[in-house]
Amino acid sequence: MQKTTVINWHEYFMGIALLSSFRSKDPNTKVGACIVNEYKRIVGIGYNGMPHGCSDDVFPWARDGEYIDQKYLYVVHAELNAILNATGSVRGCSIYVALFPCNECCKAIIQSGISKIYYISDKYADTDSVKAGKRMLDAAGVEYEQFTTNLKELSLNFQGE
Repeated sequence: MQKTTVINWHEYFMGIALLSSFRSKDPNTKVGACIVNEYKRIVGIGYNGMPHGCSDDVFPWARDGEYIDQKYLYVVHAELNAILNATGSVRGCSIYVALFPCNECCKAIIQSGISKIYYISDKYADTDSVKAGKRMLDAAGVEYEQFTTNLKELSLNFQGE
């Protein structure tokens, strides 16, 4: 008899965010996001990538060198992509993301009306970007909570077995 794993809702939605990150062509930081409404329905998914019409093969993915040749000026973060890809209003929704949002994404989260952020890593907590983001989130009443689970991994079998 095959053992099955039943995951809870938070694990499911964070799993969708993590799976979405595999669409990113960023060689260093792959991030995915999943927006969920109060009825536990996914309303938006995104990953960090170039804007529509800007080829992933032409625009830079570098983190060093001249600023104009670095990814930071071009990449649309997973959170913003999920908001822009949403099928309707995200007001009152929760967003699941592996990496705590930067200040720019926090602004988009606040403006869109998302009310809660679930994240795995806060590895940039000491940066001004994340400090400013948390300051804005706190002022706007947007909650954020570090995601916890007992799962270490969850594998997918594309062979249907």
